[in-house]
Amino acid sequence: MKPAPSFVDDAPTEAALTEYDRRHIKLYLRLLDADADGADWQEAVRILFGIDPALEGERARRVYASHLARARWMTEHGYHQLRQGMPS
Repeated sequence: MKPAPSFVDDAPTEAALTEYDRRHIKLYLRLLDADADGADWQEAVRILFGIDPALEGERARRVYASHLARARWMTEHGYHQLRQGMPS
């Protein structure tokens, strides 16, 4: 699979759903799936972001951790905002 298009190193931390979140929903879902399956974070960041943790260890960990945290936020808070914007 190709890495997520144009991701930032630090995922949003706003209390509101962002356009970035909307564009990266699939990435968030894939991160949550990988985490639930017990996948190694280094393998996940390599596959999902195209970052080699052996070459960019600190950046790889930051990208992975911030996006996984945002994915978890989406499951608790962001999805409510996402649903509000959907047609009935």
